[in-house]
Amino acid sequence: MTNTVLLVGNLGADPDTRSTRNDTRVTTISLGTSRPKRDSEGKTFKDASGFTAKETEWHRITCFNGLGKTVAQFATKGMLVAVRGRIHYSKWTDREGVERYGCEIIADDVQFLSRGKSTGGESGDQPDSDDDLPF
Repeated sequence: MTNTVLLVGNLGADPDTRSTRNDTRVTTISLGTSRPKRDSEGKTFKDASGFTAKETEWHRITCFNGLGKTVAQFATKGMLVAVRGRIHYSKWTDREGVERYGCEIIADDVQFLSRGKSTGGESGDQPDSDDDLPF
């Protein structure tokens, strides 16, 4: 039995990083994936312009330690990435005593498929050097 997921999509926001009480780095990203929208008969739905309409789903991705550091350093909103990881379900009780449930993807690997933010600080509109990329 295996629990493996592979997602390719665009980041909806810049990464968010925090540390736990045990100094574990936790970086979360929001990943949007799209698929063709279908009508009631299962056919691909076209919009008024004749283009295939898309439905977007958002996934919460969690990256730990070194992977989280790399994602926080190089990823930026809108960037195209591939994430390989596992689905993780959580259950907790909130402050009002209500049981809550959540789902996230725990990332094992994140591949950058488009350019991210520059690490040089002074490059402005200059393209990134391949030497700056983490792969």
